[in-house]
Amino acid sequence: MERLNSSRVLEFVLLGLTDSPKLQIFFFVTFSIFYLVTMLGNCLILFTVFSTSQLHSPMFFLLSNLSLIDICLSSFATPKMIMDFFAHHKTISFEGCISQIFLLHLFTGTEIVLLISMSFDRYVAICKPLYYSTLMSQKMCLGLVVTSWMVGFLHTMSQLIFVLYLPFCGPNVVDSFFCDLPLVIQLACIDTYVLGIFMVSSSGVIALISFLLLLISYIVVLVTIRDHSSIGTSKALSTCTSHFIVVLMFFVPCIFIYVWPFTNFLVDKILSVFYTIFTPFLNPLIYTLRNQEVRAAVKKKISHHYFPFGKTTPRYTVRSLQRS
Repeated sequence: MERLNSSRVLEFVLLGLTDSPKLQIFFFVTFSIFYLVTMLGNCLILFTVFSTSQLHSPMFFLLSNLSLIDICLSSFATPKMIMDFFAHHKTISFEGCISQIFLLHLFTGTEIVLLISMSFDRYVAICKPLYYSTLMSQKMCLGLVVTSWMVGFLHTMSQLIFVLYLPFCGPNVVDSFFCDLPLVIQLACIDTYVLGIFMVSSSGVIALISFLLLLISYIVVLVTIRDHSSIGTSKALSTCTSHFIVVLMFFVPCIFIYVWPFTNFLVDKILSVFYTIFTPFLNPLIYTLRNQEVRAAVKKKISHHYFPFGKTTPRYTVRSLQRS
């Protein structure tokens, strides 16, 4: 990528999460397991949804796209962070740093719009069931997914263009395990405080407004089902609670980091782990694998792959005994 700002900085130094050798080994093992499970879980969901005709519905179409975004979000920085635990000099090229900013805002912006789309899907299914098939048509679902990626792309380009024209002549130390907009802007050779506050805070405001919309949608859904049976209400409350926990883990760090940029709090580094590592890990567990239809489809795929003849003989034997 040819730089547009004639910068003399060729690479940035990433300080990572910690300097402690023992903690680095612990984090290496922990985040390696998280990343592996995240990739396997989301890939399993994608394979199961697209290969099972019973799951070809608007809800599972949106969930499969959420899994795709989670794969991307967990891969833009986590593999490098894991490898850097054993690196004496943690560096990233200028182009690589810009790419991380681009990918981070692309995937988080896309996921925010997709989460709102999923909330709209559940609202229509519970509050407007008679209009569900009309409102959530195949064309509408495809339009929601395309819109989410377009919004994510436009958002990240608006942030990236601002960074590309900044002069970077040193320092080049980023106090995190990946390049993020508030941290990189501070390294520019000009005063970017006012303009940086405006650009970075816009991401926080978007996240805050989106979070409030999701919160309102959960409240409306719970109010709608309050007159149903206690079993149904309890189940819906449990589902909404678990979903809302994941939403909190994704949005609260984004709001905290971007609404109040340039703070350099240690907590910012910790919060970054939540929406880049923990949320992609929890999304398949909370949103998809807790669903009975998905669990049944996964079990069927696994049993068919590993035990293709294991179920046939017992059924035949039982029927034979019943006939006799």
